[in-house]
Amino acid sequence: MKKAILLLAIIATCNVACRDWLDVAPEMQQKESDLFGSYRGFRDALTGCYMSMADRAIYGERLTITNIESLANLWYLPDNSTREEDGYLTRHDYQKDAPGARALAVIYGKLFNTIAQANVILKNIRLTGDVIPDPATRAVIEGEAYAIRAYCQFDALRLFGQLPRGATRIVELPYSETASLDDMPAYYGFDAYVTRLKSDVEKALALLEENDPLFQYSFGQLNGPVLDDTYLLFRQSRLNYYAVKALQARLYLYLGERENAHAVAMELIAPAGGGDPVSRMSGLDDLTPASSGVDPFPALPSECLFYLSKYNVKDYTTAYLIGGEGSLFNNTRLGLTPLMRAELYAGQDVSAHNRYHNLWAEVYTAASAPHYATKKYWYKDDASSLMLKRQIIPMLRVSEVYLIAIETSTDLDEVNALYKEYMTAHNVMLTTGYFTSLAAVQAEILAEYRREFFAEGQMFYAYKRVGAANMLWRAAAVEEGEYVLPLPETEFNPNTLNQ
Repeated sequence: MKKAILLLAIIATCNVACRDWLDVAPEMQQKESDLFGSYRGFRDALTGCYMSMADRAIYGERLTITNIESLANLWYLPDNSTREEDGYLTRHDYQKDAPGARALAVIYGKLFNTIAQANVILKNIRLTGDVIPDPATRAVIEGEAYAIRAYCQFDALRLFGQLPRGATRIVELPYSETASLDDMPAYYGFDAYVTRLKSDVEKALALLEENDPLFQYSFGQLNGPVLDDTYLLFRQSRLNYYAVKALQARLYLYLGERENAHAVAMELIAPAGGGDPVSRMSGLDDLTPASSGVDPFPALPSECLFYLSKYNVKDYTTAYLIGGEGSLFNNTRLGLTPLMRAELYAGQDVSAHNRYHNLWAEVYTAASAPHYATKKYWYKDDASSLMLKRQIIPMLRVSEVYLIAIETSTDLDEVNALYKEYMTAHNVMLTTGYFTSLAAVQAEILAEYRREFFAEGQMFYAYKRVGAANMLWRAAAVEEGEYVLPLPETEFNPNTLNQ
């Protein structure tokens, strides 16, 4: 109860203090000298960035649950579906002024709006950052602002940029380091863009290292009142040091820098000098057997290195996702057919697989034909631990770190040891080496991404980074241009100047 009251107090403070900031930040009308004249102002501005990230236009919906998953052809859309934009994106139809292109323009605009808010913080912390009395706290705020900018700029690259390797379609993109929406950011080719992206990640890590409260307390401890400054609590809901390390591993993997990706992932799994992983994968902590009488936590909060708090996530996802058993499936819903669910877990021992049994609900059409809906964003109204474990959107999880380490390892024994640990957290017991070759790992890894991160927005990026010519549940082959989403028509686009 004490934790709940403490978190409510923080949320209430931020909701009131940040409302004006969020209302005017896109137009940059608020006097920055007023906002950034105090520690509280910096706190409010940073909280505003996280609230912007959780907006439905990006990670609150479009870049986790709906549009991005449609790009990966993950959702079943009946012929009479009324979800027009998802239909266009499933077909990779980006024609001008059509619903798919309009959805992409919304995503693009909100990503760069959030980046601009982070840039305002970075500019002002250099000017008036000394109003934050504690240097460590000042470093944490600056580090998180760099991390937010890097997170959003990375996804702009993964969406609108060229293929990371073997590209024949070359694209320049803006990397925004300006605090004003009136100033046009510079456009960069792929390598120069990546240089800036890596630099932001490294700056964030340098600022957070030793200053992040996680160097003194665990995630669990920081979900309670262990610090006088309550703003530094609840580190899983922020881009903390370990989350940024996971982001760095994700970036290295995307770029094909496999050795670097493996090294960073193993830092989190097996810290140098021994010791426990920074966080363990979810097993019984989150997904207790249904027979226990305890409702599972399908968003897997225990293994989240970073999640976004979203108090009303169930309110709006109910419109297009159903998690409750016995609910109705219709042409507005996103789910799986029985055949799709079977194909999703093909080759897996599902007799006790805790994701298979706990993350999908059987729902029905008017004719009572079963379909399956994700439970990740659904919970009973009287369920326990709403704020810390249910009203969240996963952004970086330990399971991804394990998959990065497995995919990039050159040691088959290490691969099988890691995969055994990974599957044990899924309640699947492997007694012998699962993989007989490193080539077999590469063949399986995309299937595991598809199973593990459904409705979290990672599969399109996984397909893109390997340049996959085929997607499960898509009949037509995928051409290179389909992975390069068009910039909005209102955006200056140097890629069209010579066309």
